[in-house]
Amino acid sequence: MHRTKVTVVEEALDANNTIATANRADFDRHGVTVINFMSAPGAGKTTLLERVVADLPGVRVGVLEGDVMGSMDADRLASLHIPVTQLNTSPGFGGECHLDANMVRSAMPSLPLHDIDLLIVENVGNLVCPAEFKVGEDARVMVCSVTEGEDKPLKYPLMFRACELVIVNKIDLLPHLDFDLELLLYNIDQVNPDVEKIVVSARTGEGLEAWREWLLRVAGRAGAEVRA
Repeated sequence: MHRTKVTVVEEALDANNTIATANRADFDRHGVTVINFMSAPGAGKTTLLERVVADLPGVRVGVLEGDVMGSMDADRLASLHIPVTQLNTSPGFGGECHLDANMVRSAMPSLPLHDIDLLIVENVGNLVCPAEFKVGEDARVMVCSVTEGEDKPLKYPLMFRACELVIVNKIDLLPHLDFDLELLLYNIDQVNPDVEKIVVSARTGEGLEAWREWLLRVAGRAGAEVRA
């Protein structure tokens, strides 16, 4: 029974990877860089996007917004006058707790790939499943807020290992929490010693310049002038 379950999981991931490769080829054909943006619910992904996506000189940004239901986050981002496509996993995909390659492929006809340089896929809030399913991205970014505790890298190591960048958000709350930021950073290093880290407050703006510069670098616009 155990062996059958493992086989089924491997086959599902193999099928997903095949579709992710096809997605990647389509993105490459249009010259679009893709970021898979992941976190637990409430870590601040949408706010971090709100603060930077309209302020990336020379980069045309689009967002594929993943949620189980609703369009609240997509509505917030669309108010910035960037192209936003909503992708709900319920009921069409059974209310899945993550986006996979097939879901992203189903949204391809709605994505204005010819009009964007950088596509940010804001994944469903979850610390487990999104890390397992590639969608055709160039890089993965994970947001971890200080309200979640220092132990999250040790309890959910795959999410931290799967990323090129970890953003530690909500540091404006540190004076009000019994939280050890250095311990969190140490635990991240234990799981993924090579990962890049940025410490920010989406609320106050602290650290957002580094987040902006990282996106410009990934999008191939590292020489562009960034507004303060």
